[in-house]
Amino acid sequence: MAVQYKWATLGCGVIGHQLAEAMQKLGGNLYGVGNRTHEKAVKFAEQYGIPKVYDQPEDIFKDPEVDIVYISTPHNTHIKYLRQALAAGKHVLCEKSITLNYYELEEAVNLAMKNHLVLAEAQTIYHMPIYRELSKRIQNGDFGPLRLMTMNFGSYKPYDMKNRFFNRSLAGGAMLDIGVYALSFVRWFMSSSPKEISSQVLYAPTGVDEQASILLKNDENEMATVMLSLHAKQPKRGMISFDKAYVELMEYPRGDKAMITWTEDGHKEEIIAGETENALCYEVEDMERTVAGEKDYMHLDYTVDVMALMTKIRQDWGMKYPEEE
Repeated sequence: MAVQYKWATLGCGVIGHQLAEAMQKLGGNLYGVGNRTHEKAVKFAEQYGIPKVYDQPEDIFKDPEVDIVYISTPHNTHIKYLRQALAAGKHVLCEKSITLNYYELEEAVNLAMKNHLVLAEAQTIYHMPIYRELSKRIQNGDFGPLRLMTMNFGSYKPYDMKNRFFNRSLAGGAMLDIGVYALSFVRWFMSSSPKEISSQVLYAPTGVDEQASILLKNDENEMATVMLSLHAKQPKRGMISFDKAYVELMEYPRGDKAMITWTEDGHKEEIIAGETENALCYEVEDMERTVAGEKDYMHLDYTVDVMALMTKIRQDWGMKYPEEE
């Protein structure tokens, strides 16, 4: 599928580069780039042959040529830019976590609905083909009822309290940075959003969550455990247990293969679908199909459920960011 719409990126960090590369893989290119540091935007545009560079990030929203804006600035700036983009009539694909909390997201969703726009979180799990393939198998009853999930995501970030991972002023912490992946995985497979939630937290010296353990259960008695850390390496592993089998996905945020182990005799079956390196391509294609009105491929309802979970958990901890005080 070739790129059909004019996209502009707000932010030209790692994700911005991956987006530009995905556009070119799809036979197109970004139309414009804006960044808080103008020189970086100029350099980025030169690297990818992008025709339009905006003097100020906000100028993106005033450009009538732009159809879709991709926002990849720090978490705590998202709502500011979402307000401006949606008020200006732009469809928006926003990096995770889409907002700081549920209340900001509710405001953005209402604005998108009022202006008949597509708002979505750039959550790779909702777009990687392996997840759709597994969903088909689950709906066909191949594995039997879902019982529980075990989620791990541990990064080892050096104890530099000025970097964004530990920086409270940049909305750092494990929940918004990596927990959003684990909880999006849980929401994808659970029949409904968890209602019973309990958790523990370990704080970094800056006051953000460095480590967390979370227990979840929904009305269907499906359960999940989530273990997160920014200072202890563990595999990015998701394990889903059913009556007839359990399914494991490694490197699950951009996973492209799953291993099924069958309960009755222990034999294994590997499923491969999609390619990790095309993660951003799948997001772009799904966003464009949704904007075109084909079908909703973006799962904003899941994004809302996950943000509600993350907000509730942080409220239970009593952890707030400066913008929330």
